[in-house]
Amino acid sequence: MSKPAAPLKGRAARLARLMPSTGPSTAARTPFVLLVVLLLGGGLITLLLLNSALNEGSFRLSELKRDTTELTDEQQALQRDVDSRSQPDALEKRARELGMVPGGSPAFLNPDGTVRGRPTEATAPPSPSPTPSPTASPDADAPAAGPSASGTSAGPSGSPSPSAPVPQPDPAAENSPPPTSPGR
Repeated sequence: MSKPAAPLKGRAARLARLMPSTGPSTAARTPFVLLVVLLLGGGLITLLLLNSALNEGSFRLSELKRDTTELTDEQQALQRDVDSRSQPDALEKRARELGMVPGGSPAFLNPDGTVRGRPTEATAPPSPSPTPSPTASPDADAPAAGPSASGTSAGPSGSPSPSAPVPQPDPAAENSPPPTSPGR
């Protein structure tokens, strides 16, 4: 059928001795090819999982940045509120609403225990009372001039102070700038 191959001579014979025979090489290639395919497939799946994890982290990072921006804006708004309420005129207005009055002249203690200066009691400055217009007549709808149950001022002990009348704020005085005391 087929004729046997002629013996190789010279250089071809030397190369033939170095090369393995063709029979067992196909059997040895199959596991190697499977190993390479599995490594490439595993690498691709690993890259896909890594890319998904990075994208998830990127979404989480952008969400956290948005939350940080919102919280920073809220903090700045709160700081503006604190700053506006900490201004001297706002503090004075709030103190007057609470019934506080500016202090009198202070007294100081010397290191030896003697008092320097003469302390005076803090008294409320006279509030301008609204003058009734000549054409206005007292109505039944008008509120009474005395202190109401909800607007009574409490003394330091928490009980209403019967001796001091409660100054009623003048509606026209709310729009005018608050009075300033000397030394401020």
